Amino acid sequence: MSNTPSRAAWLRAHEQAHQAVAHGYHAFPLGRIKLPAIRSPHRDDPPGAPQCRGECGRPGHGVHDATTDPKRLDELFDAAPYATGYGIACGRGNEPLLGVDLDRKNGVDGVASLDALAEQHGFTVPETTIIATPSGGEHRWFTGPAGAPVRNSAGKLGPGIDVRGYGGYLVGPGSWTPKGIYRFVEQRPAAELPDGLLALMLPPPMARRTPVYLPGPRRGAALVRLVKFVLEAPEGELNNRLYWAACRAYETGVDADSISRALVDAAVSLGHPERAAERTVSSARNAPVRTHA
Repeated sequence: MSNTPSRAAWLRAHEQAHQAVAHGYHAFPLGRIKLPAIRSPHRDDPPGAPQCRGECGRPGHGVHDATTDPKRLDELFDAAPYATGYGIACGRGNEPLLGVDLDRKNGVDGVASLDALAEQHGFTVPETTIIATPSGGEHRWFTGPAGAPVRNSAGKLGPGIDVRGYGGYLVGPGSWTPKGIYRFVEQRPAAELPDGLLALMLPPPMARRTPVYLPGPRRGAALVRLVKFVLEAPEGELNNRLYWAACRAYETGVDADSISRALVDAAVSLGHPERAAERTVSSARNAPVRTHA
């Protein structure tokens, strides 16, 4: 294909975005440089106007336009006649997509960095969906626990490793750019994110006034499992799970601030009021230590 987008690129993007939606992903149109294809309806708003993330109902809010509704997707593409691709929003739904973007350019090899990270932290990278990028890199798709507070990052985990969490997106396979087309390398269901990798993606504990001994790998892994236990709470069970997880977490020997911040963040990401979550965790901290027979 030439370096000029065509109607064929729009049609392919539209069709494959619908395929993504049919698999439960949240999609929206992208332009030729991988940015949202619809201009913001608020571009002429005065400085200091409240930020809108789609509450106004008009298209043009980037990743916040992403939808699983085929009719709404058609409306978005109709409003984006120059779209040549589509984005898939991360961090949405009960089994949210979390992306690992592995760059291979300028002497950096993100694939090798991920393998080294897995060896260093003792986890195995499972086989999963892999998308080849036009620059020679890879996008690997994983699923994470609902509400996991995974943030976008660039190079934080290692050279050439970028993370796409809530508020981020991945360019969908079949999307056209002047440098080439995004294509499937491995077309299989997205694998569950390994606990060891999830632990590295979660926000750090809140700042402390004095240095604190960092927990060993086994204790850290136990806290990650408890965070996932909270994130996977059924409706109506969140506060009970939060209290139980906090009681068990305080028995691990991990420092109290790390426990509080991790579990409160997990509960708040699911809609639990922050002060109420803090009270629940504080109650668990003051509960009698459970003894084992």
